[in-house]
Amino acid sequence: MRVRTALAAAAAALVALTAAACGSGDGGGQATSNEPVRLQFLSLAWQKESIAANKQLVAEWNNANPNIQVEYVQGSWDNVNDQLVTSFEGGDPPDVIHDDSPALAGFASRGYLLDLTPKLPAELKSDIPQPAWDTVTFGDGRGGQGVYGVPFLQESQVIIANKKLLEEAKVRIPTPQEPWTWDEFAEIAKKLTKPGDRFGVAWGMKSPVNRVLNLALNFGGTFFATDGSGKTTVKVGPQEREVLQRIHDQLYTDKSADPSALGMGTADPLPGFYAGKYALLPAGVYLRQQVVEQAPEGFEWITLPPLKGTTSEQGATSQTLSVAADSEHPDEALKFISFFLNGANQAKLAKGDWLLPTSVKAAADPSITGTENGWDVATASAKNLVVAPYLKVNGFDEWKSKVATPVLQEYFANKITLDQAATRLVDEGNKVLERYAS
Repeated sequence: MRVRTALAAAAAALVALTAAACGSGDGGGQATSNEPVRLQFLSLAWQKESIAANKQLVAEWNNANPNIQVEYVQGSWDNVNDQLVTSFEGGDPPDVIHDDSPALAGFASRGYLLDLTPKLPAELKSDIPQPAWDTVTFGDGRGGQGVYGVPFLQESQVIIANKKLLEEAKVRIPTPQEPWTWDEFAEIAKKLTKPGDRFGVAWGMKSPVNRVLNLALNFGGTFFATDGSGKTTVKVGPQEREVLQRIHDQLYTDKSADPSALGMGTADPLPGFYAGKYALLPAGVYLRQQVVEQAPEGFEWITLPPLKGTTSEQGATSQTLSVAADSEHPDEALKFISFFLNGANQAKLAKGDWLLPTSVKAAADPSITGTENGWDVATASAKNLVVAPYLKVNGFDEWKSKVATPVLQEYFANKITLDQAATRLVDEGNKVLERYAS
């Protein structure tokens, strides 16, 4: 808001100066008509390479489009939703908004975001596959549906492995065409375990819900079911239990996974990984960047493809660019988005964030299809991404924070049984969802 006030003051000052110089009000009016359209772009890029790529593309746009100037505004994933609610309710949001697809549903239903459906350029729409568009398609709060963002980066779960330990154990190195099955993964993790010295795998489960729900799709587990009347309830049946049971077995039956890693975030096991305490780290593809930057000299590592249950499908969420419904220049905002997210530029953004582009053209870019740092395996994993079922569940965030997170943490800590966990996820979860039912 302060930025726009300053811009307005600057524009007013320019009008006054021009009018004084010309000696008439007409001269001032002519000057303002030549002012460029100014857009604010709230970016949540946080890695050094990603921020650099974002700012470079904004500079390229501004140089090529003197009549539509974009101001880069740095935001943070830590507080973006609170920041956006304040700006939406104050009537002064950024024109172009970087966020992720789970956050869009609530904003769309409250009328804060522009439905892009009638405005999407054909080239942009055709370059991004429909499953990615499905992650940004939500109800509009009035019985209809719309597209409320352009999806451009996604994440898959892969395995970062100590290459030397794999070679010493003489295990099969999986490929995207022939990934490890969960059964094979369990056997290899046991083979790589040396009691008192090394664990085969470290499961960082500080925030377990999204990881479990996304991996559960390997066995067709959705955790939510919607009936013909549109009512959604929690379900934890045989398909949902598969991944839960398999991870628990590694921790307490096979003893191939380290229970002390459960309270860790995704990157926290890296020092132990470098030291040979862990051979395998299930992680998001972005973790490769930290390995590249932090691994000791001579440390050999490899990116392994997603595991396979009945399929290798994983739940996908997308990073997105949206246009505020209150933007005074929505057409210009979408022109900027179309440039920012074209195939070549998505490749730059994906490389900067070490994530997967949604663009078909970007996914074929040589800079993110080579073997260096596992880009070939990471990029190939995009084919396994499907719409995360929880994206469409009203009340999911509360279920996640108040029910699923504590229940899964207790289960993986071996404090409750799988039956007890399932009962609580369903019973306590349905009470939460009931409050959100329309």
